[in-house]
Amino acid sequence: MKKIYKSSNKNMVIFLLLCGFILYGCDRNRNTAGWDYFPDMFYSAAYKTFTRNPNFKDGMTMRVPVPGTVPRGYATFNYTIDPESRKRAGIELVNPVPPTAESVARGKKVYTIFCMGCHGVSGDGNGPLFESGLYPMPPRDLTDKVSTDLKDGEIFHTITIGFGSMGAHGSQIRTEERWELINYIRNLQAGASVKSAVEK
Repeated sequence: MKKIYKSSNKNMVIFLLLCGFILYGCDRNRNTAGWDYFPDMFYSAAYKTFTRNPNFKDGMTMRVPVPGTVPRGYATFNYTIDPESRKRAGIELVNPVPPTAESVARGKKVYTIFCMGCHGVSGDGNGPLFESGLYPMPPRDLTDKVSTDLKDGEIFHTITIGFGSMGAHGSQIRTEERWELINYIRNLQAGASVKSAVEK
């Protein structure tokens, strides 16, 4: 009976020590790194982008994309920066984003970040960059008849690859956000036309 009792006590002590060791090994805080199972897999030896890599024949870590592939979320834009291509974009490109209140609100955020500095809060071209004299050329009034008469595709073309003195923003603003931005610009134009009608 004593042997069984001693054996069970010994097993219990071993079990408790093992549990304590496992719990201690799992602990990870500012004071201890804990224990990692298969540390060679947990801490992989990654190559930095511009370092040499012996795993490839050319010795380069950064790989060239497979021909014909495009980045995720990227949409091809088969237009050039000229008036004819801009008009063609106006005919061929249709805004796929409905002008809902949510879309206009998201477009306003994009406008505030990327456009307001030049085109102003109301889109009249009197932004702080121009009014302060930092930008010498007057930006386009987005609420005048010329801008109002532009098709959505023409505005999308301008935002994407630029036009005149305006630079390209296609690399900064995602495709869907550009369409939402156009919805907001249309909202500004509608507000300006109502204001103009009231003033008359």
